[in-house]
Amino acid sequence: MITVATQVPINTIVPMLIAISDRNWEQFKTLESDFVDQYGVDVWEEVFNFRLKPALDKDSDRWLLVQWCSTGIKSVKNVT
Repeated sequence: MITVATQVPINTIVPMLIAISDRNWEQFKTLESDFVDQYGVDVWEEVFNFRLKPALDKDSDRWLLVQWCSTGIKSVKNVT
């Protein structure tokens, strides 16, 4: 895990969890964008994958996945 990702304050992550709990997609996207602006996309990937997503219950995880899928794929990253 990127060192900076472990130093992100929990009070930065909690509002995202609340937005997910409230099923507020627009708020979540705003918080996600603000996070990426402050810390960068690499840190966001680490925080999301290892801190935020594992904290979600099954219904919240599914809701988030449905929200992402409903917006369509904006880019495809080649993995080789």
